[in-house]
Amino acid sequence: MKKETIIQTLKDNYNRDLRKQVVKTIIANEKQSKAPDYKIINQIFSYVLKELEWKMAENTKEWDNTPLDIMEEAFPKLESTKWFEEQILTAKKMIEMEMRN
Repeated sequence: MKKETIIQTLKDNYNRDLRKQVVKTIIANEKQSKAPDYKIINQIFSYVLKELEWKMAENTKEWDNTPLDIMEEAFPKLESTKWFEEQILTAKKMIEMEMRN
């Protein structure tokens, strides 16, 4: 599935207010808990990865930010969450590990 199609599907299934509320809930949860619950956003992210047929092992040599770009575009201000930061840090670690091998 193409990036634009996935973004439109997310927007169709989660109206703007709901997408904004998801991000607000994540931010509030991150502030209140040492172990925030990312179940909903992880499920959505898994859907994005599945639809892109994206696999880490195939994309570590030349990093592909498409999954995070989709999430960022579909969910306003998601890039300000620790969840988003963790996704980027995890990707960087995987790239470093792959380059060492």
